[in-house]
Amino acid sequence: MSTPTVALGAKQRTPLRPARILLHVFLIGTSLAWLAPLLWAVFAALRPYSETSTKGYVSWPDKLNFDNFKNAFEQSDMLHYFGNTLLIAVPAVLVTLLLSSMVAFYVSRFDFRLNIFLLLVFTAGNLLPQQVIITPLYRMYLLIDLPGITMSGKLYDSALGLVLIHVAFQSGFCAFVLSNYMRMLPHELTEAALVDGASVWRMYWQIVLPLCKPAMAALGTLLSIWIYNDFFWAIVLISTGENMPITSALNNLSGQYFTDPNLVAAGALLTAIPTLIVYFVLQRQFVSGLTLGANKG
Repeated sequence: MSTPTVALGAKQRTPLRPARILLHVFLIGTSLAWLAPLLWAVFAALRPYSETSTKGYVSWPDKLNFDNFKNAFEQSDMLHYFGNTLLIAVPAVLVTLLLSSMVAFYVSRFDFRLNIFLLLVFTAGNLLPQQVIITPLYRMYLLIDLPGITMSGKLYDSALGLVLIHVAFQSGFCAFVLSNYMRMLPHELTEAALVDGASVWRMYWQIVLPLCKPAMAALGTLLSIWIYNDFFWAIVLISTGENMPITSALNNLSGQYFTDPNLVAAGALLTAIPTLIVYFVLQRQFVSGLTLGANKG
């Protein structure tokens, strides 16, 4: 009795089912819905305003160029505001990851009565709406004098003030994520180090923290994007135009009586470039950090 043989390497096609077709149609439609505003902004930024004002935005373009991007970069003094943003985002991300990893290490590797309560206190800060505390926080910033430390002489209207508020609001979420990840690490690692005479700092810095690189990279990517895109705290706690971050620099593209939407679209696209660079550089670590524990039984 002969049996049919299947050629090696032949691909078996799965039959197309109505449910699978509907799923793909839904995913394609959702992707287009998410990309439509971005593609429309790119289309508007490449067209001169004189053309869109005459023919309308829903029309076939006669000419596409990068003049709006050049004008937006020069008129908004974007390079200066990029520097302001780096002065805020880089220290805020590093300090947040350092402090939150310390808290996560303590609550995940040591057992004590207030273990969970301490973690909840850090996490509770993320549950409080920012608009609720803005008035007392604004007045507190005005009362704190820092002569010789900030150019304004106060915590208000300074990069330090924005760094501190970002660290305060983001540390709770990072401590929660890192504590859950550190609980997955074998306790035998720190126990063996303790037997060998390692100090608590050495266990944290040389044993646990290097193993948390994927989670730290994922959180670093998210923090960079969140802090970079912040507009609320920058517009409330900064009053001097030269001290504002990049998200506030787009205001320089708006005139008192007239605003060129194509120019603003080009400026918005330029401000998004650094976040894309951060994501693509840390893409592998970001994805691996988000999928940690997905296959854990």
